[in-house]
Amino acid sequence: MRRVRRIPERRVDIGPETTITLEAYADTIVPGEKRWPGDRAIAGVSTGGGAVTAGALDLLRWDATGIHDGLDDLATLVNGHARAYAEKTGLALDAEVPPFVSLDYDDRVNLIVELTTPGHPEKDFWVLLSLFCNMAYDSAAHLHTDEALADGHPGLTAMGITAPDADGLWRFQDFGYGRQLADLHPDTTPTGSPA
Repeated sequence: MRRVRRIPERRVDIGPETTITLEAYADTIVPGEKRWPGDRAIAGVSTGGGAVTAGALDLLRWDATGIHDGLDDLATLVNGHARAYAEKTGLALDAEVPPFVSLDYDDRVNLIVELTTPGHPEKDFWVLLSLFCNMAYDSAAHLHTDEALADGHPGLTAMGITAPDADGLWRFQDFGYGRQLADLHPDTTPTGSPA
């Protein structure tokens, strides 16, 4: 049997300005509740955990995504777009936080819609970033599923994903559509393989 050498996972380090900017972006994609009263990254337009609580930044920083080394550039770009958006709409930005973080939730949404609209020259970047933020919430791709569930992962919990059986395997006693769709072929083996 050939032994496969496992390459260790790597997560890039990012600075505080990039962190808060990407948290604000992730929270716009899948909103959650503020982590503390003065939380500027999270708009607080939803209850429960959103993309940030689900680990969006851990997923984005993971080298398996392929965008990990470009996160500082993406934060710089979206902050530049936020400045231009504020100028265009007559908004005053708070200099205490990065420009994108300074926008309220509705303005963040409007800007992301603008950036992801077909024909925008950077659309692919923003759609990809949005997909990864959503992925952290709806599949916890950066975590082992059973550990994510044990830790109360907000997305998996919201979708009703149940914990595995004691042996670590998932078994479903009820048919997914509420009824059996077809009878097993008579030659199906006990393991479910065709004979």
